[in-house]
Amino acid sequence: MEVQSLTKYVRMSHLKLRDVAREIQGMKANEALELLKFIPRKSARLIYKTLKSAIANAENNHDLNSDSLIIHRALIEQGPVLKRFRPSARGMAHPFRKGTSHIRIVLIPTE
Repeated sequence: MEVQSLTKYVRMSHLKLRDVAREIQGMKANEALELLKFIPRKSARLIYKTLKSAIANAENNHDLNSDSLIIHRALIEQGPVLKRFRPSARGMAHPFRKGTSHIRIVLIPTE
């Protein structure tokens, strides 16, 4: 049985989120929550909220104990990109991209 939580359209680059997501993959869910509290990055706060939601889904929808949950996958998927322009010298404009991401956390119970 898998329990998952999904946060869509997070206004952060998928590369910045993946740095933190790699650290928690395979950990127990409660240990990962404690670790994420002390990582001083915005991406850690966003993953923390998604992980808490996944744990709540497991407890309320599937009657699982939060102590027995392991993070099976922490996927960061690339979302749509906002294309913007920034003014530059001599009346020109340079394009830049504002990335978004989707955070998917999948939990499995230990047997």
